[in-house]
Amino acid sequence: MPRWFPPLAPYVRRSSPVCQALLLSTFTFCVLLPLCCHRLVYSYYYIKPLFLDSMSDAALGRSLRRGQDALHFWTTKENGDFEELAEHPELLVTVVTSRRGEAREFHYLLQVLKRLSELQSGCGDARRCAHLLVCDVQHGNQENEDAALLQNHFQVVRRTSRERDADLEFVNTFEREKRDYVFCLRKGRELTRAKHTVVLEDDALPKRDFFHVVRHLLSRTFARDTLYVKLYHPERLQRYVNPEPYRLLEWAGLGSVLATALLLALPLCGRLNVSFSLSRAHLLFFTLYFMAAAELFGRHYLLELRRASPQLYAVSPATECCTPAMLFPGNSSQRAADALDAAFCASGNAKDLVLYRALRATGERAHSLEPNLITHIGAFSSVRQNPARPRLL
Repeated sequence: MPRWFPPLAPYVRRSSPVCQALLLSTFTFCVLLPLCCHRLVYSYYYIKPLFLDSMSDAALGRSLRRGQDALHFWTTKENGDFEELAEHPELLVTVVTSRRGEAREFHYLLQVLKRLSELQSGCGDARRCAHLLVCDVQHGNQENEDAALLQNHFQVVRRTSRERDADLEFVNTFEREKRDYVFCLRKGRELTRAKHTVVLEDDALPKRDFFHVVRHLLSRTFARDTLYVKLYHPERLQRYVNPEPYRLLEWAGLGSVLATALLLALPLCGRLNVSFSLSRAHLLFFTLYFMAAAELFGRHYLLELRRASPQLYAVSPATECCTPAMLFPGNSSQRAADALDAAFCASGNAKDLVLYRALRATGERAHSLEPNLITHIGAFSSVRQNPARPRLL
């Protein structure tokens, strides 16, 4: 018998907590999670070379079918059903749109407005959930065909030809995109004096509970003292291992709560031959075990459990990226427009970064909502160069 074996013998027995912890970790991280997560896009176990191409093509196919369905819906809908904008509505939803030459058949704008129209009927009262405004910021001589189709059903605002020509002098795409956004913010406020404003980009498809969650957010006290609430953050950036410090606290809290619950429940399972108890060492092990499992599985998928109720959505300090869906409570849309107007955008200083830096300069607050309240369906950008074959990641 080797000399080193006798000291280790107590730890390699099947009844030893060390041996059981090693077996549990090996089974969880080398067998169970790989089997369950190899097709989950935002999991560490996702097998990108095997599944990315086919899953990306499937996502594009679903979006194309939604786009064609939306085109059929709006072309067959009666033109007389025009939605008038009201003075001082509770909520205005402004959809910023531009012509997408490489993705015309996807009809992103038509998809978004079809979903919003469907959700309008589920608000549960006689008033509308929101009033809808389409802000067409197309530059040049080409027409935005989808916006032209929708002008029979919604109010569509556009810049004058002189204003469009003036912006064409700015070859910087980021600055032009910012100016378009500011125009839509100000125009929505000017036309309606809405109490609250949501600004969506035309590839931000609302979730089914969109209006219910927005109304719940506006009823909470923090909304009175915030510049904006971001309703979307890229899924690939939602992991626990991230610069946002609050996520580390959430991560440690999740691990410790699950570890405590498990160790308290184990004595009730008398048939299980386990040697764990509510001790410091075992609590530390299971805390780290659940933290590792949660991160490797994917925080994005854990956040999806919060969709069970609007009250379960989490509100946290705002992150830098991104602006496909923004809620501006009260008159904060004008303060945001002023902050954007005061800066010149360029690569590395896009409008989302300008807004985030303005917060630190003025001392205002902003928040992010989790999980996302929209699905970002835009595989093709209207302002940036597109890849030959768009991918989910």
